[in-house]
Amino acid sequence: MKILALVAVLALGAVPAVADAAPRWSVCDGSCSFDVPAGDYQVDVVLGGRDAGSTGLDVEARRIALAPVVTKAGQHVERSVTVEVRTPEGMPSGQDGPGTPGLQVHLTGPAPQPVRIAVTPKPRAPRIFVISDSTASDWANLPKNGWAQALPEYFRAGPSVRNYAQSGASTVSYLADPLYFARVRPMVRRGDTVLIQLAHNDKQTTEDVYRANLATLIDGVRAQGGAPVLVTPPVRHRFGADGKLTPLGLVVNNIGVDLPAVLRDVARQQKIPLLDLTARSQALVEGLGEAASWPLYLTLAHDGVDDATHLSRYGAEQFAALVAQAMAQARLPISFFLRPERLRR
Repeated sequence: MKILALVAVLALGAVPAVADAAPRWSVCDGSCSFDVPAGDYQVDVVLGGRDAGSTGLDVEARRIALAPVVTKAGQHVERSVTVEVRTPEGMPSGQDGPGTPGLQVHLTGPAPQPVRIAVTPKPRAPRIFVISDSTASDWANLPKNGWAQALPEYFRAGPSVRNYAQSGASTVSYLADPLYFARVRPMVRRGDTVLIQLAHNDKQTTEDVYRANLATLIDGVRAQGGAPVLVTPPVRHRFGADGKLTPLGLVVNNIGVDLPAVLRDVARQQKIPLLDLTARSQALVEGLGEAASWPLYLTLAHDGVDDATHLSRYGAEQFAALVAQAMAQARLPISFFLRPERLRR
């Protein structure tokens, strides 16, 4: 990042800047708000200070934009990320409320240091749309987290992760409700990547209907010039006596439809990329074992509830890493922007 090269920077609490405005930097200590309209923005930060620290960034509805970066005393490190500002901040239904106007930035990490920060409009940023359910959603309130809520931390500045995952959504409801696909589809531009992961709530959906709904979503994305990518669902923490995940854990629905298998077959027939999050998360969860894999999910001791489907912040980051790794292995064009140091964890 070249600080002097920044243009059109918006200052903390300022009226939106015009295209030829001089760069203006502000100091953010804890949380800060930028008075900007909806859109995509590049956030440039200088991390570090007099003391040693570890500083990250959450934005808007607890989206993880930057994992904590360790700095030594007196050291300064520059980082840049791209974020979307929208209303509502979280899920498209607005069930968590509209949020706060403008861009909200929150410092994270075990020892966050005040940062210098500037925000620049990026109206032509490449976008990654996420069409999914509660396992991927931006949850504005604790304790639930979605894997797409953590996906931005795996990208350097460039693409905007536009997470329109909705709690409770199935392929049926995502097509039927005007707040969901009818809203997302017109936003998709030529070249945008659209991740489609809907399965957990298709509990009574027949295979024929499920296939038809996936085809409708795929066709709608293609009609806009977008690039559809199917993502199989993350597994549930449901173990059998043999130490392996049960069919319920592997997201076979209530009428016996193996939804991940259908997604794989549709991707093959439609000749579109597939990110097999089911297989990857199964390997992770079964590899850890029933007890050691519980921290990926919500637990009574830490979150006040035992929940075999929804993710902790740690779990969201781990599953987002699996998605990012799958993107890289599939050689999706958007994977050019992935942070290689995050994939090597």
